[in-house]
Amino acid sequence: MIYRLYTSEDFDVLYALEEVCFEPPFRFGQRTIRQLVSFSNAATWIAEENGKMAGFAIVEWTKDEHGITAYIQTIEVAPEARGQGIGRELLKRLEGSASEAEAVLIWLHVDAINASAVRLYEKQGYVCEGRQENYYPLGRAALTYVKRLDSKTAS
Repeated sequence: MIYRLYTSEDFDVLYALEEVCFEPPFRFGQRTIRQLVSFSNAATWIAEENGKMAGFAIVEWTKDEHGITAYIQTIEVAPEARGQGIGRELLKRLEGSASEAEAVLIWLHVDAINASAVRLYEKQGYVCEGRQENYYPLGRAALTYVKRLDSKTAS
């Protein structure tokens, strides 16, 4: 598996994977994904094998009075590639990019019923710090997970 940063030539394949991984109304729109991958304060990582995209992940960071904080927008792995550690490696790459941007904290929302994602985050040291009812469409709840970053986190 090769892990690399996104280039604009990846967009069509990346969005096709978004369509495979999420059904409406849970899917990001093309405009939203295009914005996320083009932000200067963000990193998009691609996992590919034999020239085929197996997954991607997006993190963005912002600065406020407490320092720089990173937010994981999405981690997506093709159904046929799941269970091979791709999500875990993409998560590590996101953390590395956030650390390079000097983020001190990284956080995310995850669908409360997405048990495999919750296990991934907890195994990687994320701590659940809350639940937001009706965060996702159709009244689904989100769990908020947080992890402190330090210099050892960077890849």
